Amino acid sequence: MSILTNILKKKQKKRQNDNYRQKQDPGKPENLPLNRDYQENITRIKGEFGDSTDIVFREIRFSKVKGFVVYVDGLADNKTINDFFLQALTEELEKVEINSFEWMLDYATGLGSVQAIENWDKVYEYLLSGNTIIFLDGYNQAISVETKGWEKRAISEPSTELAIRGPKDSFTETLRTNTALLRRRIKSPNLWLETIKIGKVSQTDIGIMYIKGIANEKIVAEVKERLNRINIDSIIGSGYIEQLIEDQAWTSFPTTFHVERPDVVTSHLLEGRIALLVDGTPFVVTVPAVFIQFFQAPDDYYSRFDLSSAIRFLRILAFFIAIMGPALYIAATTFHQEMIPTTMAIAIAAQRENVPFPAFVEALIMEVTFEILREAGLRLPRAVGQAVSIVGALVIGQAAVQAGFVSPVMVIVVSITAIANFSTPSFAMAIAARLIRFVLMILATILGFYGLMLGLMFMTIHLCSLRSFGIPYMMPLAPFNIKNQQDVIVRFPIWALKNRPMFISKGNIVRTGENQKPGPQNENNQSGTKGDQ
Repeated sequence: MSILTNILKKKQKKRQNDNYRQKQDPGKPENLPLNRDYQENITRIKGEFGDSTDIVFREIRFSKVKGFVVYVDGLADNKTINDFFLQALTEELEKVEINSFEWMLDYATGLGSVQAIENWDKVYEYLLSGNTIIFLDGYNQAISVETKGWEKRAISEPSTELAIRGPKDSFTETLRTNTALLRRRIKSPNLWLETIKIGKVSQTDIGIMYIKGIANEKIVAEVKERLNRINIDSIIGSGYIEQLIEDQAWTSFPTTFHVERPDVVTSHLLEGRIALLVDGTPFVVTVPAVFIQFFQAPDDYYSRFDLSSAIRFLRILAFFIAIMGPALYIAATTFHQEMIPTTMAIAIAAQRENVPFPAFVEALIMEVTFEILREAGLRLPRAVGQAVSIVGALVIGQAAVQAGFVSPVMVIVVSITAIANFSTPSFAMAIAARLIRFVLMILATILGFYGLMLGLMFMTIHLCSLRSFGIPYMMPLAPFNIKNQQDVIVRFPIWALKNRPMFISKGNIVRTGENQKPGPQNENNQSGTKGDQ
């Protein structure tokens, strides 16, 4: 009986909480029609915004025409409103003998995008998007004029993804600027853009961009369906979107790809991926994402294929060093000393003679200290942060060795591990490596090399179980597909990359024509040229 009572109490409490949320929900205003009396419309707007000082009202009165203009200072362009809009509106209204809403909509407000709106939710949507709203007395409609003109950051060089030969521009916090950067690179009508608003309070614009005919329609529909399921108060950045649409939440590995370089997003679109552009953030999310994609850098495609393949292989090797370096040292020195050469084993034993901690504690102290220094370097001002991280690492490392807390070999192992971690092009994958490193250290401390191998096996099984919008995360390595190995560990020449990744694009997969291999002219053309001479 008590169990049933508790269940009923929980249900009643849940209903009360739901009712409270509905009452307190600061979401969209009611979809109510406008009032014919423009004074009542003014009163309603002032009440909704709490007499905010950045809401500007300008009353207009000419002969039979009465009304007011409202816009948000800072979101709308004041110069455009005063010089090209209000002045032209004044001159035209002096010529009008009748109060005609249609006439003003068609002739008097020919600035930007002009449209009629009939309810309050559209009024607030356009007003807070930088438009100017015109209310006329006697009409239950309003006119929205596009006058957007807020301050925005200029296009600058990427700060986190540098390239030697690649373009030097990056995305900004303005959605329309970001879409223009992609339009400049893909001049095709098949580049489609759909915009939706997410966030009951923030009403953030989200752009869904893909190439029609190349992108998989099923993945496009899945992306739209997941975005439409989002029910949240606000979207501040692209990281919110990543966490709300990913396939697997309980994983350290990123299953979506974020980037601030337009050329990288362009290449992803041309492969059949979908780009998600979030207004207010300079990072664009592309889906689906696969594991090998996080080791591909922009310079790989601006350099020769042999050099690019060698450097990419080096990045993958560095990733495994970053996750296994301290674990290998702990396992070898704690359980498997026979696997170390005798001379090296004697040198390591001599260095660790005065160290009071076991290898795991020694490695843990150094790794945690280095992570703290790295985090401090990121949070401090750029001019000070680099100096603090470098000087701190040198001073603390040298002092720890002299004090006998750690051995010189451990300082070398941790340093090599940190440098290897920095070689990963994707910051999200580098963070995953940092977390996995501590897990492998614990397993190596308990079971030695057996624990390390068990950890790598579980990591591999976990990677093979992940999906990104239905695409296996380890494609095309697992399941192995020989036809898609042109741009994995080894990058084929540009002229040999004939097909797009077939596990992503299901439409037009051909991207390179026939006979694209460079070389001199054939003998017939050469002989004909000599004969003509």
